[in-house]
Amino acid sequence: MTVTDQQSRIGEQILHAENITLGFGGVKALNDISFDIRKGEIRSIIGPNGAGKSSMLNVINGFYQPQEGTIHFKGVPYRPMRPYLAASNGIARTFQNIALFRGMSTLDNIMTGRVLKMKASLIEQAFYVLRGKKEELEHREHVEKVIDFLEIQAIRRTPVGRLPYGLQKRVELGRALAAEPDLLLLDEPMAGMNLEEKEDMSRFIVDVNEQFGTTIALIEHDMSVVMDLSDRVVVLDYGRKLADGTPDEVRGDQAVIDAYLGVTHE
Repeated sequence: MTVTDQQSRIGEQILHAENITLGFGGVKALNDISFDIRKGEIRSIIGPNGAGKSSMLNVINGFYQPQEGTIHFKGVPYRPMRPYLAASNGIARTFQNIALFRGMSTLDNIMTGRVLKMKASLIEQAFYVLRGKKEELEHREHVEKVIDFLEIQAIRRTPVGRLPYGLQKRVELGRALAAEPDLLLLDEPMAGMNLEEKEDMSRFIVDVNEQFGTTIALIEHDMSVVMDLSDRVVVLDYGRKLADGTPDEVRGDQAVIDAYLGVTHE
């Protein structure tokens, strides 16, 4: 992708984390963190284990409530953000540890991503009447498109507990995509994968961003993946922001090299 193509794809600020401070007891997981995410970009958050990366995602979608700071999403300040507000306003996520309904099929797991878009009453849904029937067909059609996109047609009826790890990760991505998010939070989507699975997941992430126009915030430890996929990278270290910039800028930052990449000065 050329610089011109990148500039045309990336738009205005969609999220701004402002002066976020989060503590657990005497330990500060996040200390006065500020950064933004722009519409249409892939924004990576990197750092060593314990740097505060997952805590930052948990603040963005309301699972954690910071002691200080504000999340601005689509121009609206939230202090604090709440999970139902994040989900209803267009933030979806995957988790570091797979969080699927293991006894349910791939199709049914992905269908759960449509829950907030269902307007029919419980009675209409239960008895498959009136709006319940119409919505079921509409949501099923959308989910089938997600299944086709992720190339998992062959496992659509398989209980996810029977699937190998890499495919479970793909199903979890499908559930998040089913919500049609404006901002997709991916917490280590390639953790534990082999090389082929990582290549597949990388391809899907790029396609989600380019074909659907979905803005993505990505936590990932594989630096080659981060540098290949990201438009911008923010680096955390022990709860503080260490660096922020393009992959090339971050790659050449000596503080990042020392703290994260493990290479010292000559």
